[in-house]
Amino acid sequence: MQQHRRQPELVEGSLPVFVFPTELIFYADEQASHKKVLTLYNPYEFALKFKVLCTAPNKYAVVDATGAVKPQCCVDIVIRHRDVRACHYGVIDKFRLQVSEQSQRKALGQKEVIATLLPSAQEHAQPRPQEEERRVKEQLADSIFFEQATFQPEGRAVSAGPSLLTVLLGLVCVAALMLPTLGEIDSVVPVYLHLSVNKKLVAAYVLGLLTMVILRT
Repeated sequence: MQQHRRQPELVEGSLPVFVFPTELIFYADEQASHKKVLTLYNPYEFALKFKVLCTAPNKYAVVDATGAVKPQCCVDIVIRHRDVRACHYGVIDKFRLQVSEQSQRKALGQKEVIATLLPSAQEHAQPRPQEEERRVKEQLADSIFFEQATFQPEGRAVSAGPSLLTVLLGLVCVAALMLPTLGEIDSVVPVYLHLSVNKKLVAAYVLGLLTMVILRT
């Protein structure tokens, strides 16, 4: 007789979260380093929802700050530093990735990732003294996390309005409705431009569809 494997009871905060890397280093003098990728792994046999929190959400742009991970899959979370200034050098920020089951709101687990902006890569080559390590741990212990808004990437630009083709097609439909109906005698418009009732109904229908498209853009 086949035995069905039961999913263990998941206690809030007890689920291990697998994220790589666990530290993000941004360099002010390297444009390419202003974009980092966090990979969230889901080794479990059930889907997970995730949410990205941050201690300084205004300094970072996160693509897909919330989402889902299929069982035994992974997702990439793109993080961009968008406030590269000297006053932020050496400041340690913190990201927290919370995961939960698809059908529940309680956080089953969380993982924290630190982020630091340095002037150059040479700054990172020097090891931190013990006093600085202690100061960093104290700072991180008092961290307050905020919701991280989802960033709209360049490839998902918001529509600037209806396309030129849509506008031209709408003007053609309006012009068709303004032409005389077939059978009208008192008209200065040539007979070959007179339209039948059916053609005008089609023009009115298409114009209605185009109007809905324009209003949604």
